[in-house]
Amino acid sequence: MELAKQRVLVTGGSSGIGRAIAAALLRKGSAVSINGRDEARLRAAADELGCDGIAGDVGLEADARRIVSSFVERHGGIDVLINNAGFGTFGPLVDTETAAFEAVLRTNVTGCFLMGREVARHLVAQRSGAIVNIASTAALRGFQGGTAYAASKFALRGMTECWREELRRRDVRVMLVNPSEVVTDFASRAGYDQEVTDKKLRSAEIAHAVVAMLEMNERGFIPELSVFATNPF
Repeated sequence: MELAKQRVLVTGGSSGIGRAIAAALLRKGSAVSINGRDEARLRAAADELGCDGIAGDVGLEADARRIVSSFVERHGGIDVLINNAGFGTFGPLVDTETAAFEAVLRTNVTGCFLMGREVARHLVAQRSGAIVNIASTAALRGFQGGTAYAASKFALRGMTECWREELRRRDVRVMLVNPSEVVTDFASRAGYDQEVTDKKLRSAEIAHAVVAMLEMNERGFIPELSVFATNPF
């Protein structure tokens, strides 16, 4: 895919991995809009990146539909969805509240489903395009305290496999990226301290992986890619 002039929507684009992906695609000449729930934060990020922002909660069906329709109206269509919006809560199973568990799934699973469905309708009609779901290495292996987050990422991985089988027959590529630990504000927003070292991944590495996957000639694609730090210890 030649990324110049591709129309790309990045959810969770106000910070971290989403913002880095948006920046990398803008450098390639793509027409990019970022999405986020916090309007002030979204506006600031969009201004700094030099793109537009579409506020909304991907986990709400009406918002998901509005986000996609607004993007299509602004750009005259859509070519790529980066399904990046997500967050985590962590703790022992016996202390996990139902509301917290469901909130993670609503954004990380239902939100990705809603955005994927709305965008896929356009991609199927034009018989081209790509969906990139940003999961986690937590989609590959569970861990202590990860009930809600790992469940959401395992579910996203399963959905991705289903979409891939459906949509590749319509010339639409569906890809999954599993980042290992990345230094972002994810940890502070989840309520824990992250040790920051030069050996740990940064958002730029994940953006590099996404760009490389998209740039492959469209007769082929990388179904799934995990990104680890070489030696974070």
